[in-house]
Amino acid sequence: MSGGLVALLDDVATMAKLAAASVDDIGAAAGRASAKAAGVVVDDTAVTPRYLIGFKADRELPAIKRIALGSLRNKLLFILPAILLLSQFLPWLLTPILMLGGAFLCYEGAEKIWEKIHPHEEAETTPAVLQGPEAEDQMVSSAIRTDFILSAEIMVISLNEVAAESFWSRAVILIVVAIGITIGVYGVVALIVKMDDIGLHLTKNKSGAVQKLGRLLVSGMPKVLTALSVIGTAAMLWVGGHILLLGFDTLGWHGPYALVHHAEEVVGHAAGAAAPALKWLTNTVGSAILGLIVGAVIVAIMHVLPWPKKKHEAGAAH
Repeated sequence: MSGGLVALLDDVATMAKLAAASVDDIGAAAGRASAKAAGVVVDDTAVTPRYLIGFKADRELPAIKRIALGSLRNKLLFILPAILLLSQFLPWLLTPILMLGGAFLCYEGAEKIWEKIHPHEEAETTPAVLQGPEAEDQMVSSAIRTDFILSAEIMVISLNEVAAESFWSRAVILIVVAIGITIGVYGVVALIVKMDDIGLHLTKNKSGAVQKLGRLLVSGMPKVLTALSVIGTAAMLWVGGHILLLGFDTLGWHGPYALVHHAEEVVGHAAGAAAPALKWLTNTVGSAILGLIVGAVIVAIMHVLPWPKKKHEAGAAH
């Protein structure tokens, strides 16, 4: 009897170890998947604060909460079931879909550069604070729609990293990724949006050092937002280009990947101890160059070619 109990306890301990190992594996896989989606995450973090311009200070956090819940709904209720079914029954479609998403990222990155070179005049708008609750609802809805595209990219990129896992493992890993990235992105967005308010509060402190920190936060936030925008643009070109680079290789066009890989090897042989970092940098630069080329072609198709003007644009010109 005691022998059976010991055996049972030993089995329970073994199962507990396996369960713990599975949790560790899921956490590690979720971490790898999230890291691959970093470029889109940075862009998501950089884009969202723009939708909160003109909000009352006491409405900023509730609006961010609504956008975050909408983002989670996008990921878990719409995107996750769709990509899981594709990965299970039509896995060959994932690479082309991922490449379409990569091309979209390249376009977005190149579009941002194009707007810097050829800025267009933006119509003056009344701040949301003066337009009432309807304006807040409209801005939140617009932010959630934009998030849907970025969330789809995050989830497909993440899925690509765990495609070899079983169906239920993929599902659990992607749920962890969806929740973790949503909390991370919108937690940072909330911090960014409220940082100037925190700074203003600190400037009223009796301590001179604390006041100085407050003034630094208030004056520094525009620079932080600018830096996020630049990093987000670079990340989109790099991530989008890398997706296309691997996709071309998977579909049989090995030239671009072979060229970048050869450049990595050349740099690696000449770099010595710094080889890993410089090889990564070489791959990143090569991916970004491809992303910029592809993005520029799409921007040219969308903006440079003489497409017929929309009616409302033509009317505004008169």
